[in-house]
Amino acid sequence: MPNQPESHPENHIVTSFDTELTELNSLISRMGGLAEAQLADSVRAVVSRDSELAQQVIDGDDKIDALELEANALVVRMLALRQPMANDLRVVLSALKTSGWLERIGDYAKNIAKRSIALNQMSHVPAPGLSNMARMTQGLIKDVLDAYLQNDAEKAVDVWRRDEEVDDLYNSLFRELLTYMMEDPRNITSCTHLLFMAKNIERMGDIATNIADNIHFRVTGETLEGARPKGADAAFTVLEPVTPKDSE
Repeated sequence: MPNQPESHPENHIVTSFDTELTELNSLISRMGGLAEAQLADSVRAVVSRDSELAQQVIDGDDKIDALELEANALVVRMLALRQPMANDLRVVLSALKTSGWLERIGDYAKNIAKRSIALNQMSHVPAPGLSNMARMTQGLIKDVLDAYLQNDAEKAVDVWRRDEEVDDLYNSLFRELLTYMMEDPRNITSCTHLLFMAKNIERMGDIATNIADNIHFRVTGETLEGARPKGADAAFTVLEPVTPKDSE
């Protein structure tokens, strides 16, 4: 009987781990794409006063939630069966954290969509800064996801630094909306909704920097040094949004 090629169990483990890691990265990529789209559509619903689109964003949040549950289940299985160590462990835990952060971005987009429906029942207040904030934040999310999938620490650091630009836009919009409120008290309710929306978008930028820091640690084993860059007045802007889960 001819000799059979020797089978090494460790080779099967490595192959299975790589396959599962590819599947995990695919889930993260799909979550990221949906989160980007949810942000874009939620702000488009605000600008166009489109309640139907806003409702689509609200309904679409379930897809991100389902993908997060799928990613979490896969991570648990990998930890239990593969028992990864060192760099492999950092990779798996990084995916677990990232999936949670992307789910939170979806929640913030859902909140914006809910508020836009309420806003449509009120007088229109222009807030072009909201669209600019959203576009910039969407760019951060896209770039940090590219950095995640490419294992690119330098690109992650670039995202981490650029968040300050989003904070500056938020502070500018905050002052603009306060001015509208002081000029005409009838604008107070509408402007309050817009302020919460802006804060949700600013928080999305913060999440992008969290993912960036996570990528840097995954690649180098070290966290980014120094405090995360913030706009000059961000620390003094005390407006806080209703948390996504509390608003449901």
